[in-house]
Amino acid sequence: MDLVPPQSNILGSNLVANSTATPISTTAPPSTTPSRYENQKRRDWNTFCQYLRSQRPPLSVSMCSGAHVVEFLRYLDQFGKTKVHNQTCPFFGLPNPPAPCPCPLRQAWGSLDALIGRLRAAYEEHGGKPEGNPFGALALRIFLREVRDFQAKARGVSYEKKRKRPKQKVEPSPPLIADATAARNTI
Repeated sequence: MDLVPPQSNILGSNLVANSTATPISTTAPPSTTPSRYENQKRRDWNTFCQYLRSQRPPLSVSMCSGAHVVEFLRYLDQFGKTKVHNQTCPFFGLPNPPAPCPCPLRQAWGSLDALIGRLRAAYEEHGGKPEGNPFGALALRIFLREVRDFQAKARGVSYEKKRKRPKQKVEPSPPLIADATAARNTI
């Protein structure tokens, strides 16, 4: 297979393809496609920046604080898909409600937590200082903890950390050889 087209003009020199011509590879170096995580991180970052630009007055990322991030998460609740029962709902605390109810759909705590992790990484990749990262602010951590606890109560699901059980000591059984020897001596 000849990779040099006949009578091609490569770098200003006229090369005619013949049997002595050295084939030139025209394939580009393999391009690495971003991972699913990298694509999601880029989309999340763009969404957050668009949210900041839509504020009145528009905000820059450098002026953003943990309170702005909390407001962004509250804004995202309108696009949620997780049913979170109100305290007045008869199904509050039931993991599998038997009938539909008018309680709102919200973002699940796990989705918000993952989103914040991706945005925290994206912030630093875009030149932000780790100590000034609004995605690691105390107000945001408190907000996420409250969301987790409320959703756990509303859905009847516990997010308590499971404690490791202490290892039970297994007493070794007496060796079989000693039992066989003792049995022979008694006969």
